[in-house]
Formats: sequence, C-alpha cells, structure tokens
Amino acid sequence: MKTTALFLLSLLPLAAAKPNLVYILADDLGYGDLKICNPEGRIATPGADEMGKEGMIFTDAHSNSAVCTPTRYGVLTGRYAFRSRLKRSVLGGYSKHLIEDGRMTVASFLKGHGYHTAFIGKWHLGWDWAKNGKAQEEVDFSKPIQNGPKEKGFTYSYGHCGSLDMAPYVWVENGMPTAVPTKETGRLKKDTKNGWWRNGPTADDFDHEDVLPNLTLRAVKYIKEQAKKEEPFFLYLALPSPHTPVLPTPEFRGRSGMESAYADFVTMTDDTVRQVLHALKEAGVDQDTMLIFTSDNGCSPEADFEELEAQGHDPSFVYRGHKADIFEGGHRVPFLVRWPERVKAGTICDDTTCLTDMLATMAEVLESKLPVDAGEDSVSMLPNLMGTAMKPVREATIHHSIDGTFAIRQGKWKLIEAPHSGGWSAPRPKNKKSYAKLPEIQLYDLEIDPGETRNMSGENPAVVKALQTLLKKYKDEGRSVPAN
Repeated sequence: MKTTALFLLSLLPLAAAKPNLVYILADDLGYGDLKICNPEGRIATPGADEMGKEGMIFTDAHSNSAVCTPTRYGVLTGRYAFRSRLKRSVLGGYSKHLIEDGRMTVASFLKGHGYHTAFIGKWHLGWDWAKNGKAQEEVDFSKPIQNGPKEKGFTYSYGHCGSLDMAPYVWVENGMPTAVPTKETGRLKKDTKNGWWRNGPTADDFDHEDVLPNLTLRAVKYIKEQAKKEEPFFLYLALPSPHTPVLPTPEFRGRSGMESAYADFVTMTDDTVRQVLHALKEAGVDQDTMLIFTSDNGCSPEADFEELEAQGHDPSFVYRGHKADIFEGGHRVPFLVRWPERVKAGTICDDTTCLTDMLATMAEVLESKLPVDAGEDSVSMLPNLMGTAMKPVREATIHHSIDGTFAIRQGKWKLIEAPHSGGWSAPRPKNKKSYAKLPEIQLYDLEIDPGETRNMSGENPAVVKALQTLLKKYKDEGRSVPAN
C-alpha cells in the first residue's frame, strides 16, 4: 500500500502536496568534513551518512560567497550578495539589516503560499536594535528589534544576531530580546585554541556551551508541533557550528574518533542533523518533507588544519583553499537532499548548484512564477532532484571571496579575476610580492585539475574572453537568470 500510495502521489501535480521544507545550514563546515562526501575523511558523521544514503548527494554545490553573511543573504533571497550594499567581508553583531525592505525571501514566498515559516539559530544578516544612544553598542535590550526575521517573512523566530563569537550575546524571540544583558563574557584567543569569543554584553539565559543543544531542542520541538497541523511548514535552522567558539559538550568529546575539539564539534553538529531527521520520521512527516543539509562556506583555519592533517583529515578534501578564499575550498560545500516522495535514495548529482537556488526551486515545486524583482540569481534544481535534467540547469555560477574577488564557473572551466586567493590562503591579496609575477587572470579546468594547480589562462584566450564577457553581463544586467 505504501509503495502504491507513493507512486500515485508522484503522478499528482507538485503543487498539490506542498511539501514541508527543512533547511539546515551549518557554519564553516568543510566539504571534506562529512564522511558521506569524503570517503577519506576521519570524522564520524552518522547523521549525514544516514541522510545521504536516503537521499541525493550533490558533489558540485557552492555557496555564493566564501564567508557567512553574504551566503545567508543569497540563501534567503536567491540573489548574489554583491548586488547588495555588502561588497566584501561580513556584518557584525550590531550591524543594521542587510536584506532590503520589500525584497522577497524564501520565507515570505512560502508564507504567501500558506506555509508556517520559522527561523531558529544564527541570523547574521543584521537587524536594527533599539538604541539608547548614538554609539553602535548603545542598545536598549528592553525594546524590540526591527527589520529582523519577522519582517523578512518568518512567522516564528528565535536566534542570535551574529556569529557565536560576536557580541551581544542575547536571544531574540519573535523580535523581542528574551533578557537584558547583566554581565560581560568573553574568552581570549591566547587562552584557548579555538574556544574563544569576543568580550561583550551577555544575558543570563545565554550560555555559549548550551547554544547548539538549545537550538537543536527547539528545532525538534517545532517539527513535532507543526507535524500535528494541516498547514505545511518551512524551518530554516541556521546552526552556529562548527564555527568558533568550538565548544563540544562533554557528551561529544572524543566521539569524532579523532583527537580534535573541532572534529568533535563537527560530530556534535552532525548529531543535530540526526535528531532533526529522526524527529521528522517519528512525527510521520519525513516522506513529504524536503530536508536539506549544507554549509555557508568552507572550513575555517580556526579548525587547526595542522592538527587535522597529522591525523589524516582534510576539511577541504581534494580542493584548494578554505573559508574566505575564491578557490574551491572556500565555496564548494556539502549539499544533501532527502525527500522520499520525489528524490530517489542513494543518488548522486554532479551538476553544479548554488545556495541561491532554493527560491526558484520552491517556486517550481509550487508551480508559481517569481516576480521580476525576486530571485535574480536563483535557478530551480528540481530537474536534478527529480532526475529529469537533460542538461546543466545553470548557465554559469558566480563565486565571491571575502575581499570581493570574483570568479565565474561554466562547465569545467573556472575563471578567477585575480592572481591571488582573494582570501586567507596563499597567495594572499595583501602580499603583493607573492603574486607579482603571476598572470592577472586564473583559469582552471576542474575536470582534470580539481585542486586548481595549473593556470591555463595563457593557453585558452578564447575561453578567458568568453567567461569575462559573461561575468560582465551578469554584473551589468543585475541578474544571471532570465526574468519570468
């Protein structure tokens, strides 16, 4: 009966079912950190392994930026963040809102289609604190914030403003701080390898060590409660881990199988995926839920690459660079999708996808067209999920580093508009001597050279020119996909 029911459901229009959507976004998790993506990886990740085996693994998925804030902007808006006011770097804990007033988000789109929408976790897109003075830090925590998750389409929201190492350390629920800070906390970097956070105002109900368990518990509770209701739901679970501060709880110390606090924190992050997946199953809604697990960018050097390498683990797998870089290690991310009603278990997709693609994907799922001023860089990945794609779904993909360096990828070719990394690995942008004699443009054939070791720009001038022209077109036209 179950097989027959699924078969009959597959014949119905997609919009008839309105699947739930759960989007788990890890923070600074490398492509090579998940065992299901990196067979040579040393970190135990049973949650992602289970999810990957029951769904689809994307081997060529990319964040639209190599750092946190711009990626999160792209996830929710379907638009490259370089089109916003943020041209490089990230926002801070006191920064004003980045998502423009009136701009459609995945949450507002789904809310308009009858979904209950929830954000739980790390926002890092800026919101407007109530102020009791002119200085950035002069915040009145007894008053509600403005232009946060609630105004961007979320029916329910619970989270913190920036990364877990960025003050202020205050929970905000449905636009209102849950407590006024009464103390200052912080851990100096010199006193702890990667468990540090910046000193700043901290509320009594905010415990850094308990942040991930708290968010996980709330996400599981939300799923179980929403599963009892008739309306479909969208949960955006934005984890603060395994970003600094690296704080595995006692239960997870040593669970990774490695002598590394970072590896243990990855395993703890993976356990959140396991708990969410099992909550969906126990609530009886896993079959018609699209569950996605991915990361906002590559792994950070804070993980301690030397310590990991000594134990045979590389968070970037075979790819060059890491978080912040324009190289693959900066923006190629793990991307797992489990949706039993539509996605065949145990499948692999080698087509390129981008984290900007969720808005267009859900629009196609719901058989709806996006307005011309929404999802300008969002392409539906539904043909890949359904196994019906006859050609690549994306014409090309733009990448962006922490310093604003651009790259464009089309097919096997990747062009970088600079001679350096655009980030934190060598050759670094500020160290001009390190790349003074290198070509101004980098071109790599990722099919034969995934590690970006051989610059082929001099041998392929026609390819360079074509990619430069396409990149300029995407920049100038304000969009990279045709308007509906």
